[in-house]
Amino acid sequence: MADGTFDKLAAQDAQHRSFMGAGLQKGDNVTAPGRAGIGTLMNNDEGMPNAWWVYWADGSYELDRAETLTKVQAPKRDQFEDDPHARPNMRGSRFFSAAALNGKPIPPRQWLVDGLIPSGTVTLFGGDGGTGKSLLALQLACSVALGRSWLGKATAGGCALYISAEDDEDELHRRIADICQSEDIAPAELDRLTLRSLAGEDALLAVQMQGKGMLTPTELFHELDRKLKADAPALLVLDTLADLFPGDENNRAQARQFVGMLRGLAIRHGCAVVMLAHPSLSGLNSGSGTSGSTGWNNSVRSRLYLERIKDEGYEPDTDARVLRTMKANYGPTGGEIALRWQAGVFVAQQQEQGLDRVSASAKAERVFLKLLDALTAQGRYVSASPGPTYAPAQFASHPEAEGCTKRALKGAMDKLFGRDEIIVATHGTGVKARSHIARKGAA
Repeated sequence: MADGTFDKLAAQDAQHRSFMGAGLQKGDNVTAPGRAGIGTLMNNDEGMPNAWWVYWADGSYELDRAETLTKVQAPKRDQFEDDPHARPNMRGSRFFSAAALNGKPIPPRQWLVDGLIPSGTVTLFGGDGGTGKSLLALQLACSVALGRSWLGKATAGGCALYISAEDDEDELHRRIADICQSEDIAPAELDRLTLRSLAGEDALLAVQMQGKGMLTPTELFHELDRKLKADAPALLVLDTLADLFPGDENNRAQARQFVGMLRGLAIRHGCAVVMLAHPSLSGLNSGSGTSGSTGWNNSVRSRLYLERIKDEGYEPDTDARVLRTMKANYGPTGGEIALRWQAGVFVAQQQEQGLDRVSASAKAERVFLKLLDALTAQGRYVSASPGPTYAPAQFASHPEAEGCTKRALKGAMDKLFGRDEIIVATHGTGVKARSHIARKGAA
């Protein structure tokens, strides 16, 4: 080529070959400008012959051009035996004696939501699509930003960061408007709440390392880390796991590593991280709200589950929900908060307490015995075992059930059995013998 282009390209190619010929090969230790530690060459990229995938000491896995890499000799182990702290990239674990705690004040447990959502760790918030977990989590973020209670429970108050990979900015605007109306405030009062919509964008917080299955943080994760450092929020909401996690939800190691990454954010920045997730089909049917590997449930310190209220597949009130505490390492499990959707937000319903709860229990027992007598008189037997004649299910659907649910009637049956007021009797003979519930002394 007369213009010298050929000579220029040939020179560039020779330069690349000189870098590749400088002895770089898989397994070599290298350094690069801007990197504090040493990296290891993993694979040469086929599409870019002058580039290498490098696994760096900070856990990142990146593609770097060969000309930016300098081969270094890995230090021998015994070189630092006299001064182990001089070893490059050495992990600095902090070991301490339990005796050193003597006389020190015991640090109080820090809660974002008293007794429900702990600070400094990860809470998994599950719920089927359409139940309203995103709205309820946004209400939580608003309550924290306002320093107000959430569902009748006190919050720590502070800045809040809400990241949504599902809802666009217009939808977030509409929901904020409904929340502001319910709280009787103007949006200007939510100056401590920061929103970020990732709808339609790459929302992954990590990617899988090629050929290893391990996760490495993305630039979005590092951006989030920097934002948390700058704002120091009390709460970070991530909506939802399916959009943020790149791996296999059934892979326990990846599940634990991802939760560990999020917990690192919570610990470094002293905030609560609430991660929203959908249950699997089995988790939905069983009512456990779990999904994928047990690593998710085991790795988080608390887990909440929002669900609709159904009885044998029937949903009598489509606006009713219940928020259950499925796991709580730092408090009691099994707690429930009854909710109702109204005017665009969820409102906590007053729980039965004291005499009201005793009265409701007594009513269920009275209705159980009333219907047991009525059906027995008609020659219609009911059983204590799940099936077509299961007493709580039969009674709950009866016109004279007085609003008692299957769950309440199941509790009444258990108590009546416990007090020996009802027993299991039999009717029929031989192969046609069947068991049924009867009042004691009437069998």
